[in-house]
Amino acid sequence: MLYRKMPKNTDELSILGFGCMRLASKEDGSIDEERATKQLRYAIDQGVNYVDTAWPYHMGASEPFLGRALADGYREKVKIATKLPSFLIETREDMDKYLNAQLEKLNTDHIDYYLLHSLVGDLWDSIEKLGVADFLDKAKADGRIINAGFSFHGASKDFNRIVDAYNWDFCQIQYNYLDEMNQAGKEGLKYAASKNLGVIVMEPLRGGTLTKTVPQDVEEIWNEAPKKRSPAEWALRWVWNHPEVTVVLSGMNEEAHIEENLRVAGEAHPNSLTEEELQLVKRVENKYRELMKVECTGCQYCMPCPSGVNIPVCFDLYNNLYLEDDPETVRLMYAARLGGAVGAGRGGFASLCIQCGQCLDKCPQHIDIPNILDSVVSELEGSDLEQRIAMAKEMFNGDV
Repeated sequence: MLYRKMPKNTDELSILGFGCMRLASKEDGSIDEERATKQLRYAIDQGVNYVDTAWPYHMGASEPFLGRALADGYREKVKIATKLPSFLIETREDMDKYLNAQLEKLNTDHIDYYLLHSLVGDLWDSIEKLGVADFLDKAKADGRIINAGFSFHGASKDFNRIVDAYNWDFCQIQYNYLDEMNQAGKEGLKYAASKNLGVIVMEPLRGGTLTKTVPQDVEEIWNEAPKKRSPAEWALRWVWNHPEVTVVLSGMNEEAHIEENLRVAGEAHPNSLTEEELQLVKRVENKYRELMKVECTGCQYCMPCPSGVNIPVCFDLYNNLYLEDDPETVRLMYAARLGGAVGAGRGGFASLCIQCGQCLDKCPQHIDIPNILDSVVSELEGSDLEQRIAMAKEMFNGDV
């Protein structure tokens, strides 16, 4: 395992952090505690020492899970990062209420790295007026938090002013080769580093977009590389190639993925990709931009939908319609995954959307969700949807 130092406190952090937003889960969506605990502890035993969670992850179950999983001496081996749910804060008192509840959930007396969650410009302005700087100062002074930071999902124009508004220790940004110019982007990465902030990177694989379904056109570009690597390794190495990055979070929930990530995290030094390799990644980026229809990362911040739409699954399959050369199979999988043939019961079709717009303020990617759901209905539902649902049930369950 390679380590990089936090600029302000010289903590040596593993360049690979364990993200707890997409833990191993059971069929009903609940955390598979036995498997997830084994995975987390194995990663820690191999050198991972930064673990990231948040109040809403797994519908509130991630923090309590982590408190249990870090028993038996594992708490002392890691730095815990969690986040004030900024979007739920209405008063100055709320800030202490949530932090104290998180300390109890995590079964710890301090949070090593505490972030204001998912800031955009307007949200920062709101909690700043409520006294969040005073809250952070006092929580650091009394030892409940050690380092103060923020995660960011806003427009680039707001990032620098938030960096300058408080004496932060670190920040967390979305960064991958498709998002080099989105949100904080490369300019934000360099600005934060110039202010001596540690930088934690989330979504290095864009919620799996860069690895789950690799179009043939993209695979052909990767195959041109003299040194063969998986799409996940290319994506991770691209982020780690930036010396300004301290830690890269990975939502690891498959044993094989954990092994691969650990291996790469023992080799990925900054500035280690050649110019030819960087140009190859750029070509892959351009090809993805040609093919993709919606820039969803599957973060689920838009969920739950009050009308029951499974927005991330709808968008995942909608992208697959254009990333894969098999539209009929994608349409069948849409019927299967949302029609009850695969998973825990029927529900979630895009046609359930009533255009209420509640998802719009929640989406960190600023996607026009209702309008794109209309396109999903047009291209993935249709008059034969019930027939495809019946076909999927017969195929997957052996009956109708």
